[in-house]
Amino acid sequence: MTVALVTGSGGLVGSESVLHFGSLFDRIVGIDNDMRAKLFGAEASTRWLSAQLSERLKNYRHHDVDIRDESAVDRIVSAYGRALTLIVHTAAQPSHDWAARDPRADFTINANGTLVLLEAMRKHAPDAVLVFTSTNKVYGDTPNRLPLIETETRFELDPSHPFAAHGIDESMTLDQSTHSLFGASKVAADVLVQEYGRYFGLKTAVFRGGCLTGPNHSGTQLHGFLAYLMKCTLSGRPYTVFGHKAKQVRDNIHSADLIAAFDAVWRDPPRGEVFNIGGGRAANCSMLEAIALCEEIAGRRLAWRYEPEARIGDHVWYVSDLRRFQARYPGWSIRHDIRRTLQDIHDGLLAREAPARLAV
Repeated sequence: MTVALVTGSGGLVGSESVLHFGSLFDRIVGIDNDMRAKLFGAEASTRWLSAQLSERLKNYRHHDVDIRDESAVDRIVSAYGRALTLIVHTAAQPSHDWAARDPRADFTINANGTLVLLEAMRKHAPDAVLVFTSTNKVYGDTPNRLPLIETETRFELDPSHPFAAHGIDESMTLDQSTHSLFGASKVAADVLVQEYGRYFGLKTAVFRGGCLTGPNHSGTQLHGFLAYLMKCTLSGRPYTVFGHKAKQVRDNIHSADLIAAFDAVWRDPPRGEVFNIGGGRAANCSMLEAIALCEEIAGRRLAWRYEPEARIGDHVWYVSDLRRFQARYPGWSIRHDIRRTLQDIHDGLLAREAPARLAV
């Protein structure tokens, strides 16, 4: 029997991983205790998606377990042992705003939870491939030192800079910057995953993601900005943009493109490698540009306001350089631009949420 394990299986990337790998493995195992609802409120709950996975996939086994629960995680991993050949680790506290409210919870979820999983893998499934979703926040606010040019709708990198053509690569330093507490906890997890690959020889890959999004994203005000932006546009609820004249730029990768990258790593695994991943130059937008696209796709105006004070450590401009990953896996590419991604989010929201609920 072949087995794949996905942590955070009820979330956007976790659920897409379950659906993709569920057709490739004899059994797919999910770990998710709906922590997202506890962190961000009922509208962020992933229970609906976990239930949907159990209904759709006969070979799916769900465990309502906290990733920090060492004995429970060890028991699950040891039950499958060497039959477990893929672990996709997406469980996390994902908001740098929320992390400041409870630094201990943030660190134990992101750092300690990752250590618990790595140790269980090392003891019981040392031949498995582990894919970890890190974040570009490990670079702190270092990207804000880049020379930027202001245009009508966005900030853009000075064309003379080496990062201008392709985006920010993995050479950017993690040091001497303000990370946010979330960024710090993800740095710890990021380095642990690398070290278990390099020191213990495990097959691990770290993806330092830009904005990860898609039609199954349970977006909230504190996390998942494109999904929440579209939800606000459809529902009429107000949206607040913080700082940078609403011209801050993010690259956004559709969950389907990200899962395709996971698949490539599973088939040809590295050991302790790090890859920047996101929409890159093919899929990025400013807040102003995203608002305009949401309004165009939804056919209605967004009620938004501007708050001049930016969030601590917030990036003004971030676009991922994808060349390192593409050089290692030349068959992979970005297939969803921003418009297609937002259209999928729009259609997904309308398909699963009644208009009355959207308007809450």
